[in-house]
Amino acid sequence: MRLPNTPQAKLIIDQALAEDLSWGDVTTEALVPETQQGKASIIAKARGIIAGTDIARQVFLKVDPKLKINILIKDGTEVKPSDVIARIEGKTSNILKAERVALNFLQRLSGIASETARYVEAVKGLPVNITDTRKTTPGLRTLEKYAVQIGGGKNHRMHLGDGILIKDNHLAALRNQGLSIEEIIARARQNAPPKLKIEVEVKTQKEAVEAAAAGADVIMLDNMELEDMRQAVQLIKGRALIEASGGINLERVRAVAETGVDLISIGALTHSPKVLDISLELD
Repeated sequence: MRLPNTPQAKLIIDQALAEDLSWGDVTTEALVPETQQGKASIIAKARGIIAGTDIARQVFLKVDPKLKINILIKDGTEVKPSDVIARIEGKTSNILKAERVALNFLQRLSGIASETARYVEAVKGLPVNITDTRKTTPGLRTLEKYAVQIGGGKNHRMHLGDGILIKDNHLAALRNQGLSIEEIIARARQNAPPKLKIEVEVKTQKEAVEAAAAGADVIMLDNMELEDMRQAVQLIKGRALIEASGGINLERVRAVAETGVDLISIGALTHSPKVLDISLELD
């Protein structure tokens, strides 16, 4: 996923800068002479995986195209406290004006990459992929899913047009019309754009077997106990990809992977990761 220089990323950067700078930076403008030149370092304060360096670079250059930015640590690299991620040189006032927005992106994306990497490490050696969900910060989905990839994870659907996912509320709405899982999948196959995979969320082994028999491409086991997952995998017997979802944390993820599922989707990768502590310090 090549994201940082896309028009969408640039729009996100413009919106973030407008949010912070539309009224100016009264503190810097009152105190720091426009002619003052300076140098600054972006420094890691904790161990983790870096993501978003090019986004941070674009923030600084949007504020002042004449700033010189030297990225020393590339996205996907593990850092430890005191590692210098980047160096910036130019007008001190403009470095300060861009500082918070650049760090906000860098800290959040690095936090997501770091959290993803922890889950990927936890299932190392097992034939399973860690994936994200659509539980992302409004407006930041493309950036956050980019960070998941940097951390070694895979992207689930980018948006609602990216695949058929028949969730519990879809099933409830159609069951009220008297439709079975088989009939619901058949309707999706008939009416959806061609070549889109059909995934069905199920809560029981019985539903999983019905979905597999009806030709679902992917079956999501939602909030199942480990033994139920294991048995569902055996019952489906390779007829569909199997995704585990719901209630999965670092302590449980390897046990979930050992049930034989193909995918493990984790909303926490993007909806509640701890940001990576990163700061900017002027020389």
